[in-house]
Amino acid sequence: MTVTVVGIGGSLRPDSQSERALRIALAGAAEAGAKTTALSGADLVLPFYDPGVPERTDAARRLVDELREADGVILVSPGYHGTVSGLVKNALDYVEDLREDERVYLDGRAVGCVATAAGWQAAVNTLTALRAVTHALRGWPTPLGAAVNSIHTKFDAAGGCTDESVPTTLRTIGLQVAEFALARA
Repeated sequence: MTVTVVGIGGSLRPDSQSERALRIALAGAAEAGAKTTALSGADLVLPFYDPGVPERTDAARRLVDELREADGVILVSPGYHGTVSGLVKNALDYVEDLREDERVYLDGRAVGCVATAAGWQAAVNTLTALRAVTHALRGWPTPLGAAVNSIHTKFDAAGGCTDESVPTTLRTIGLQVAEFALARA
């Protein structure tokens, strides 16, 4: 059986450090046999979420549809002023569109959380915020999360990293999401 893992994250900068971290975490899920989809950068440029407006853009419909079908989710956010970026938070607000689904919000799904920031305080606070949002959306944060200090750790375009333990951690998060999804399937 194949499970689907959707990754949400990154920033508006193409190939940002957080988008690179997302790709590595999704690679861990793929190594466990999951089908993966990444929604980052331009995919997340959406109107501000408004529950009173039922019309959705094509990009918003795609996001909601991908999450509806997801067996697991990986969230990666840059830390902006000590918390989740507005881009990622607005995308997560669209999960409200799943409120009347059989699987409400992210209920019963493992959610891997990763934060990247220029400093430990912002990275750790952002990771904590992602885990809190995951709980609010009825998701199951994986036992392992990652706070990546991008002052000391840099990702290259090929998936390499200046700290060899960080890609291992990110792949493990993806693996945990996929394993949980497989166990629940």
